[in-house]
Amino acid sequence: MLEILSLIRQDGDPNWCRSVPNWDRGPWLETLLGYRRARGNARPRIISSHLPVQMFPKAFFGSKAKVIYTVRDPKDVLVSLFHFARIFRPYKDPGTLGEFMEKFLEGDGGNSWEFRGNLGCFGGIW
Repeated sequence: MLEILSLIRQDGDPNWCRSVPNWDRGPWLETLLGYRRARGNARPRIISSHLPVQMFPKAFFGSKAKVIYTVRDPKDVLVSLFHFARIFRPYKDPGTLGEFMEKFLEGDGGNSWEFRGNLGCFGGIW
C-alpha cells in the first residue's frame, strides 16, 4: 500500500520510492520517531499505523485526510507472525505452528498487540 500511495503522491514517478526509505515516506504514527518524521514531512503526508481509529489524533478527523484501511487474511497474519516471532528475539519462543495457532485464536501468546492489531492497517495521505 505504501508503494501505491508513494507513486500516487509522485504522479507515478518511481524515483522517490527508490531513493527514500519506507520509514521516511510513510512513518508509523504510533512511534515517537515516526510521529516526529510525519510532522516534518511535506504535505501531503503519507502515514502508516496499526492503531485503532479511536486512538488517532482528534485533528485527524477534522482534516481532509484520505484513509485507506487494509485488511489482511487472518491465515496470512498467522503464518507471517509465526515466522517473525521465531526470528525476533523480544518475542517468546512461538513453539510449533499448531501451538502458535491455538494462542493466536485465543488472542494470547505474549506477543504484544500484534495478535489483536495486525489484521488491519491504516494508511493514507494526510
